[in-house]
Amino acid sequence: MTGPLGTGRMVDPDRIVIIGAGHVGATTAYALMLRALVHDIVLVDRNPALADAEAADIADANALARPARVRAGSYADAAQARIAVITAGGATHGFQDRLSVAADSAEIVSECVEKLIRAGFSGILLVAANPVDLMTQVALQRSGLPASRVIGTGTLLDTSRLKQTLSRTLGVAPASIDGFVLGEHGNSEVAAFSTVRIGGQTLDGFCGGGGRPDLDAIAREVRDAGYAIVEGKGYTSFGVATAIVRICEAILRDERAVLPVSTLLTGQYGLSGLCLSLPCVLGAEGVHRIVPPDLESPERTALLASAAILKSAFATLA
Repeated sequence: MTGPLGTGRMVDPDRIVIIGAGHVGATTAYALMLRALVHDIVLVDRNPALADAEAADIADANALARPARVRAGSYADAAQARIAVITAGGATHGFQDRLSVAADSAEIVSECVEKLIRAGFSGILLVAANPVDLMTQVALQRSGLPASRVIGTGTLLDTSRLKQTLSRTLGVAPASIDGFVLGEHGNSEVAAFSTVRIGGQTLDGFCGGGGRPDLDAIAREVRDAGYAIVEGKGYTSFGVATAIVRICEAILRDERAVLPVSTLLTGQYGLSGLCLSLPCVLGAEGVHRIVPPDLESPERTALLASAAILKSAFATLA
C-alpha cells in the first residue's frame, strides 16, 4: 500500500526497521514485539551474525507472544518501512559526557542515513544514537527528509525519570504526574518544574503546607540517572527502548500525543536551526506541531544555555 507521507512510494505500515542490533536495538525489537505494534520487525547491523542471533532469540520469545515476524535484514528492507530507528552510534562509559562521542556517532549515523536513503527509505526516521540532539540534526542534514519526519528520542526518557522521581517523593502514581524535561538530553537538560501538574495543581499547590521537595536534588538525580546505570552495568537499554516504542506507537496510531522529543526548532524562544527537545504533537506525519510551554525566567535562561551548548558542539562536527 502507499503510505500517508505524500511521496507516492509504497510504504508498509506494518514494518519497522532498526539499524543497530546492540543492546538498545535488540531491546527495542523485543519491546516492539511484546507491544504488538507491527507484524514485521527487521534488525540491521554491520555484524550480520549479531543481527541474526538477536532476531532468532526474539523470535523464540515471540512464539509465546502475539504473532509477529522478527528477522535480520538489510537496508533494502528499509525501503518500504514506515519507521526506521537508528540506535547505532558511539558508546559512553560510566559518567562520560554524551557529547564526547559526538564525532564517532556522527560518522556512524551519517553512514546509516546515507544507506537508508540510497535504499529508497522515505518514512519517518527516529534517532536514538547519542548525543541524540546532535545526531538528530546530522540525520536531518544527511537525509534531506522534511524536519517533521526526523525525530530524536530526546528528553522523553528524562521526562519519564522526572515523573518516577516525583512519584517516589510525593507518593503519587507516575501516570498522574504531568511535566517535562526540556533541552539537551544530557548535562544541560532543564527540569521544567513550572510545567509539573498533579491533578491539575501546580507543584506548590499540590504540596500545600508541606513545602516543596528539594527540586535541585531531584533535577540532579534525573540528569545523572543514565550515567549511573551505565557505570553499573555498562549500558542502558530498557528505558530508552521503551521510549522508542512509545514514539513509534504515537506515530503508527496517529495519536497526536504530546511528547518531549528532539526536533528542529523554527523560532521557539528565539531559537532556530538546531534540534533539541520541546513538547511536540506526534502523529502519522511525525511532528505535527511544537508546543513551547510558558517557562519561568530561570528555566528559559537555562534552556537558552542548553541550546548554546548544543549549537557550539554541532559546529565542531561541520
